[in-house]
Amino acid sequence: MSGHSKWANIKHKKEKTDAQKGKIFTKIGKEITIAVKEGGGDPNNNAKLRDLIQKAKSNNVPNDNIERTIKKALGGTGETYEEIVYEGYGPAGIAVIVETTTDNRNRTAGNVRSYFSKYHGNLGQVGCVGYLFTDKGVIIIDNEDGDIDEDKLMETALEAGAEDFAAEGDVFEIYTEPDDLYAVQEALEAAGYALVSAQKDKIPQNYVTLDNEDDIKFMGLLIEHLEDDDDVMNVYHNWENCD
Repeated sequence: MSGHSKWANIKHKKEKTDAQKGKIFTKIGKEITIAVKEGGGDPNNNAKLRDLIQKAKSNNVPNDNIERTIKKALGGTGETYEEIVYEGYGPAGIAVIVETTTDNRNRTAGNVRSYFSKYHGNLGQVGCVGYLFTDKGVIIIDNEDGDIDEDKLMETALEAGAEDFAAEGDVFEIYTEPDDLYAVQEALEAAGYALVSAQKDKIPQNYVTLDNEDDIKFMGLLIEHLEDDDDVMNVYHNWENCD
């Protein structure tokens, strides 16, 4: 699970950075708007909305913000968004998947294409790198204080339906099938564990190391600019040396 652990730690850092910038509220709000307009505002009858509400809560989005976004979408007000996924290659062939939510596909496509081109990558066709990733549920628990019993946590997680468990420094990482994520989350929370995050994500099957300094520099810039774009929801890649 070493590759998975590297990915989860990188993702954990990204989430904290996004939260500091305040962008995570806006980005999840866009996704919730789409989910409500597609499937209604009742999370009991809209699995996608239910997942996004859990995602929002995992990222400390206030309940008031969530409810306000749902009501606004139900009222037919606000922007009309669509979800578009881009796939391509960073420097030295690093696989990159970019998930976007946009009200202007020309703007978003132009921006994403520009980032890839400027930082020594190239945009490819949908499907060109997707097969290199596996969809998983990922739960992160912080053990910085060292007061969590690893064996007990692992037992609780596995009994709840988790499929894998890893300890990486002071972080515990729990992996599930995507559809089992929130059942495991609820079981862990019921057992008294505080979760840093619980999200459905894409895990690279293998990681690639970059040795060339220019490749490392431009790959870092590509990720940075993609993540800073307001239309970009998630960036997945298989670069190992990006922390």
